[in-house]
Amino acid sequence: MRKDQRSMKEESKKMQSPCLEEVSQGCLHGCCPSPFLNQHEPQTKASKPRNSSAACRRDFASKTTSSIFPNTQFTNHESLPSMQDSFAEFTKAYPQYSDTYRVDQIRSREYYHLSFSDHTCLDYLGIGLFSYSQLQKQECPKYRIASSSFPVPPESPPPVLDIPFFGVSYKPGNLKTQLLHGGVASEFESVIRKRIMSFLNVSENDYSMVFTANKTSAFKLVAESYPFQSNRKLLTVYDYESEAIEAMSNSSEKNGAKVMSAEFSWPRLRLQSSKLRNMLVSKEKKKKKKRRGLFVFPLHSRMTGARYPYLWMSIAEENGWHVLIDSCALGPKDMDSFGLSLFRPDFLICSFYKVFGENPSGFACLFAKKSTIPVLETSSTSGIIGLIPSQKLFRAVTESPGTDTEVENLASQSGRIEKGKTTYEIQHAEIVEKLKGIEMSEVSESDKGIEMECRGLDEVDSLGLVTISNRARCLINWLVSALLKLQHPNTNGTPLVRIYGPKVKFDRGPAIAFNVFDWKGEKIEPVLVQKLADRSNISLSYGFLHHIWFADKYQEEKEKVIERRNNEADGNKGKDKSDMGIAVVTAALGFLANFQDIYKLWEFIAQFLDADFVEKERWRYTSLNQKTIEVL
Repeated sequence: MRKDQRSMKEESKKMQSPCLEEVSQGCLHGCCPSPFLNQHEPQTKASKPRNSSAACRRDFASKTTSSIFPNTQFTNHESLPSMQDSFAEFTKAYPQYSDTYRVDQIRSREYYHLSFSDHTCLDYLGIGLFSYSQLQKQECPKYRIASSSFPVPPESPPPVLDIPFFGVSYKPGNLKTQLLHGGVASEFESVIRKRIMSFLNVSENDYSMVFTANKTSAFKLVAESYPFQSNRKLLTVYDYESEAIEAMSNSSEKNGAKVMSAEFSWPRLRLQSSKLRNMLVSKEKKKKKKRRGLFVFPLHSRMTGARYPYLWMSIAEENGWHVLIDSCALGPKDMDSFGLSLFRPDFLICSFYKVFGENPSGFACLFAKKSTIPVLETSSTSGIIGLIPSQKLFRAVTESPGTDTEVENLASQSGRIEKGKTTYEIQHAEIVEKLKGIEMSEVSESDKGIEMECRGLDEVDSLGLVTISNRARCLINWLVSALLKLQHPNTNGTPLVRIYGPKVKFDRGPAIAFNVFDWKGEKIEPVLVQKLADRSNISLSYGFLHHIWFADKYQEEKEKVIERRNNEADGNKGKDKSDMGIAVVTAALGFLANFQDIYKLWEFIAQFLDADFVEKERWRYTSLNQKTIEVL
């Protein structure tokens, strides 16, 4: 055991990112290292920095607990303090939150639609390429407002036509060929590629990149091209069910892979380190040089907010694994703490979206290390796309509206939207109709700007890692604390909310998985909570936690909390281990989230303290002559 600990500490010395100088200022008290490298400091004679760092983290958690409604439990939603009073206490607990005011300026100037619609977006995990201001200029050139020189938004947002910034076209061929030789790409596509690689600090000398239709396509492309016949294993680290990982696992099994997964210990859902190490480490030294398979590592959970040490990537590499990093759940600037100059995974997948809170369509990016590409097999795969500038869409439609086959293809692909587990298709005829009669002169100027500017990325770059991470840390920990203060009346302390994974913690991610329970202790279905939140103009998600390990002392509790995944399409009615887990409500804070967003969520959840809240909502919904919610 001591040998393993010594090995872990030696590994941590290799993990000091050159970006730590900037990130070290990220602590609210200025004494902590990177909030993203959940690891031990290397042991040196000067041990004070390590001790002060640990003390700082403990102080953060202690101060949060003692400052957020100390010695108070709320049993009635009408007794909650006002948003103004709560914000005043919030800023006392987190005084450096005021240093993030530039985020509020950007939100007011570039994303003012959120205020007009009173929409709280807590289901947006991607990185936005463009701002709403750009969308408005793109679609309605007459409304040139909310620029940096005129930051005051109009009295009401101008109409938008849902016209895309760009279209996509599917590229034939296989992944290996596309990575090695590329293909014909528009100037627009080349500009976007360079901007994204620069944003992620990915070197074009070391990596090749392809655009994919979505995250699931990217994972499936790797699975269908990876040589599982010789490198037999696929090992993943996910505490939640992921459509992308499920697609990858299915494809890998068909290609001969043995699929394995890390496990997470109940009740705090901590990664089972000893089991993961045993799966990663080669027991036979002679076989160390032989590639063992593909290790898929997400850096942190997009549902629970749990962060995982980068050390696992180093252990995997040293034991002959190819490593795929899933950065889709990372914050906008988290890659700055990753340090690709030191850590060079074989594959990297990330996702990008168009406009926060307005247009969630987008694409994913798959990066492959050039030295790894020759290992891939040639296979017939689909999912690789090319990006087509919007002016080509306009030109094609105005010249031959609704008749050209290529135009129809562009229009239909441009209307593809992914949201959660659902993919929506906007009929090409709708887009063609909207584009009729619009002259090219009206859009050419804005198109040129969009080709050269990804304002969403520029805004994030201007803010930097420290500002974004500090803001998210304050908001998510306040939300966790506030939710845990809700308690059913007259029940001997029955909590309204149960949080899964980390609770108040300095280096937790800006996501939270939770469930709401009634006064009898019975869980309210997550899908119902989501639908009721949507009625209150709050966008939440729901998901399924799995790969949970229960010690013997928790077996009785396991029988109460564990459930079978609701999958009617699955003909297997038995309780397969992979189908067992916990359905949860999830909320994620994007970099534009503010205190009003989390207060609104807290205020909404507190309504469940009223034992008749759900029934009242049912009658209110019916009385408005609307279709009753299915789950009611």
